[in-house]
Amino acid sequence: MKRNRAAHHLETLAQTCADLAANPNPISPLRVRALWAVGEILEPGAEPEMITVALSVDLPPAEVPWRGEPTGAQHWANLTRLSRNPFLPLWRSAQAPVWNHHIVRPVPVWSAEEGIATDALTALAEGDAEPFRAEAPSTVDYQARLAEELALCHAALRAATENYEARRWAPGKLEPHADLLFRSSKGYLELLAASGR
Repeated sequence: MKRNRAAHHLETLAQTCADLAANPNPISPLRVRALWAVGEILEPGAEPEMITVALSVDLPPAEVPWRGEPTGAQHWANLTRLSRNPFLPLWRSAQAPVWNHHIVRPVPVWSAEEGIATDALTALAEGDAEPFRAEAPSTVDYQARLAEELALCHAALRAATENYEARRWAPGKLEPHADLLFRSSKGYLELLAASGR
């Protein structure tokens, strides 16, 4: 899609986040605290098919492992039209750094504390996001962060495996449990590869 169109989608989502922060939806308990632009849209001249965003939610890191979907994420995505637009959401805990091996120097476009970052959105539309990108972590911080996330993902994978095993032959749909197991496996394997293990 054209860069201007992608920037428009981002701005619309940022405004929706701001509106929900000002007037929380009583039906959706999930609270998004920050929205970050990630990946291809940060590159000059790129016209991404999908807009990758990181969404920091008001939950502890153990409840939002890498590639995980916190409780209420699908409902929030439907409520905000995130699921109907060309977004690839990456859910993150607001209580930990947003960056990792995949989220490299993201651009904040909205936060509950600072509001909408209009200058950053304008820069994204113009293909000049560099001044708004977060600083890269040091090698020591990067390795420590990978180790923390890998431990969280290992625990999430173990829990998802036990959950799947318990539900495998039980009545009801298996799909939500299989999806959880898939996301947990994918996150763990990605972090394992990134950490060089």
